[in-house]
Amino acid sequence: MDRAKKTELVATLNGTFSSAALVVVTQQTGLSVAEATELRRQMRAAGASYKVTKNRLARLALDGTPYAGLVELFNGPTAIAWSDDPVAAAKVAVEFAKKNDKLAVVGGGLGSQVLDEAGVKALAALPSLDELRARLVGMISTPATRIAGVLQAPAGQLARVMNAYATKDEAA
Repeated sequence: MDRAKKTELVATLNGTFSSAALVVVTQQTGLSVAEATELRRQMRAAGASYKVTKNRLARLALDGTPYAGLVELFNGPTAIAWSDDPVAAAKVAVEFAKKNDKLAVVGGGLGSQVLDEAGVKALAALPSLDELRARLVGMISTPATRIAGVLQAPAGQLARVMNAYATKDEAA
C-alpha cells in the first residue's frame, strides 16, 4: 500500500472513530472468508460496520478522537466494529464470538470510556435503541387502551340493559 492510500485510510478511520457511538475491538485468528462475510452481513443488518485494520494505521487514526484510550488494544490480528447505536456492534460481535471461537472480543469504547471484554459483553446484554423505543411505546399505549376500555364499558352495559328491556317487551 502506498503512502497516499495509507494517508487516506487513516483519515477515513479517524472520521469513523470521531463519529461512532461505539467501537468494539476484536481479534480474529483463522476466520475464513465465508465467516468474515457472514459477520459483515450480520453487522450491516444491525446497522453496524466491521473492518479488518492494520494496527499501526488504526493507532494513528485514534489520535484526536474520543477513542484515543483504545491504543493498547491494537495488538495481533485486529478488526474493529462500530455503530451509531450504542449497543448494536457489541451485540453482534459478542453473539458471533459465542458461536465462533476464531473471533474474540478484546475490548472497546463507548464515547470516551474504555471498556474491557466484560464491559462490552455487559453492553451487549442491554436492549437496543429500537427495542427500548418499542417498550416505551408499549408502556405509553397500554394505559390509554385500558382507559378507553373502562370508558366504553358503562356505555356497553347501558346498551345491553336497553336491549334486554326491548327484547323483554317484544316477548311479552
